[in-house]
Amino acid sequence: MSRTSSGAADSAASDPTDPTSSALPGSGLDSGGSDVAVSNSRLPAGKTPDGVKHTRAAALYTGLVVGAIVLVVLMVFILQNLDSVPIHLFGWTFDLPVGIGMLLAAVAGALVMAAAGGVRILQVRRAAKRK
Repeated sequence: MSRTSSGAADSAASDPTDPTSSALPGSGLDSGGSDVAVSNSRLPAGKTPDGVKHTRAAALYTGLVVGAIVLVVLMVFILQNLDSVPIHLFGWTFDLPVGIGMLLAAVAGALVMAAAGGVRILQVRRAAKRK
């Protein structure tokens, strides 16, 4: 694609295969008057910008750090909510701190979600074996 001396684009549409074009398809940007070149190079799957491959150990380490931070936040929440309240469950009455009661409710919700997800995974596996 040729450019005029003023830097404006020709009246023709930009060619997405032209390496000198700074417009990306669907971006709404034209190549006229834009001094910023947009790089559309993608890294291979599982690679970081410096070329180091993501590993399971790195993912585990990141998960452990995030888990530790969440655990500290939960501990602070529980320690700040130690007022006991009566909790009624299936005819039983317990006196628990508010923080513990909310933590137990969140754990119960996570278990229900995991059970529903597990059932769905089994359905998908059975369907995949049939095909």
